[in-house]
Amino acid sequence: MAKEKKVKKSPLKSTAYKIENGKLVRTKLSCPKCGSAVFLAEHKDRYHCGRCGYSRWKK
Repeated sequence: MAKEKKVKKSPLKSTAYKIENGKLVRTKLSCPKCGSAVFLAEHKDRYHCGRCGYSRWKK
C-alpha cells in the first residue's frame, strides 16, 4: 500500500467581515428570520438561508 500524503489546510480569510477605520463591518446579508447570527448564502439569482429556508431574490 502506498502512503497517502496529508494535505495541510490553509487558514481561511473570512469574507463575511472587513475592517474599516478600525471597526468590523459586515459584508454579507444576515437572515431577517433567524437573526443577525446567521448569514445568507449568495447564489447567482438569490440569497438563501440554509437554516430556515428563507430566500430573497435579486432583481
